[in-house]
Amino acid sequence: MKVLYIASTGASDETRASIPFHLAVNGSAEIGHETQIVIAGDAAEVVVGDTASKIAGKGLPPMAELLEKVRNHQLAVYV
Repeated sequence: MKVLYIASTGASDETRASIPFHLAVNGSAEIGHETQIVIAGDAAEVVVGDTASKIAGKGLPPMAELLEKVRNHQLAVYV
């Protein structure tokens, strides 16, 4: 199955910013789906500088950990 997640929320709402990445790496990619992420709008700030290290959504892994899993799974990310 092919799955495309769209992230559009930035650091102003840490939980909403983390959800697409969490679903992608801890859900779809883990069970073998062909997974891709589109980063749009305010979500682009997540991958700029050290912003990811400051984001930790409630009940979700820290954004830095999620992005590390994106790299480990070699997911395609479009900005």
